Amino acid sequence: MELDRVSAEILRAVIGNEPEPAPVRTRKDEPGSADHWTPPVLLERGAYLRKLAQAGSGEAGETLKQYPRHCAMLSFRGRNGEVEVHKEFADLFVVLSGSASLVTGGTVVNAREIKPGEIRGDSIEGGKVQELRQHDVIHVPAGTPHQFLVSGEKTVLSLVMKIQESD
Repeated sequence: MELDRVSAEILRAVIGNEPEPAPVRTRKDEPGSADHWTPPVLLERGAYLRKLAQAGSGEAGETLKQYPRHCAMLSFRGRNGEVEVHKEFADLFVVLSGSASLVTGGTVVNAREIKPGEIRGDSIEGGKVQELRQHDVIHVPAGTPHQFLVSGEKTVLSLVMKIQESD
């Protein structure tokens, strides 16, 4: 698509050439095969996402691998995120670097459905605030409002597992 090519050229001009993520190779017919991302690889991809975020909206992410009932993603935030509610998917976050606050529960302010089962909003009223730091692991059940708050010069890089909880 012509627009994708032009967008890619503009991005290269802004942040330079960055390596594409290494493809994950899994042989389904090989007993005991597993997908494996080492910390250096995740942090290298995180540095690339940081550059994308700085050149854009302050946040960037990429899907590492899509599975039948879950997916592995990498997420960088240098600003507050929108409130998210996923009807069918839980989020499992592993903070790889940085820190942020996570607000969960409560009521979504200015809720809007962006697609079936996916709600976004501006903020949360009455939620619980938890401070997150490197190596913290957080499970947010399906249907639970949640929002990352990143203040000042803080940033956060997380491995995100989106796990389908309903059929």
